[in-house]
Amino acid sequence: MAELLVDFITSLDGYASGEGWPGFWGLEGPEYLAWLEEQPEVTYLMGANTYRLMSGFSAGELPAGTDEFTEDEQDSIDGLTRATKFVFSTTLEEPLAWANSTVVRDDAVETVRAMKVDDAGILSTIGSLSLARALLQAGLVDRFRVGMFPVITGATGAERIYDGYPDVALDMIGSHTFDNRIQVVEYRPRVLERPPLAATR
Repeated sequence: MAELLVDFITSLDGYASGEGWPGFWGLEGPEYLAWLEEQPEVTYLMGANTYRLMSGFSAGELPAGTDEFTEDEQDSIDGLTRATKFVFSTTLEEPLAWANSTVVRDDAVETVRAMKVDDAGILSTIGSLSLARALLQAGLVDRFRVGMFPVITGATGAERIYDGYPDVALDMIGSHTFDNRIQVVEYRPRVLERPPLAATR
């Protein structure tokens, strides 16, 4: 049976990106990048918008204000290119240009539910905020991991991650601090029907 991981990279105030900011808000360090390289192989799940963005990077498109990718960024993009990717979309045309990418037209929740039963290994979302939200609401997420970068992007932040989410209890199962500034926290999520009547002591 496969395990489903929702994996977010955020500013401290919960934004997925910020206008004018470089990738990782320019704060990635050697410890964090080495940890990323050590992560096990996963099958990626994404929506059309994330596919368009990431496949553009793989084709050589650069984010606004960036002259070139760093060596580490290029290695990350190359790793994504080699990985198996499923893209949930009713608008993208087949065949997809990005290697190892497959369009899925069926309902994302039911498809992932079946993948968890039929497959092995780790399924992981990348970006794709609405997809991640739908999978969490359906109770399919086994691990919820957040990499928090020490920056507040109140003026320039884009893509608020948790808007529209249900109430969720998070039981911590691990945490790491990298380069004395990046905090990665991992949880088991439990979607709540209502807030608890009293705090657990």
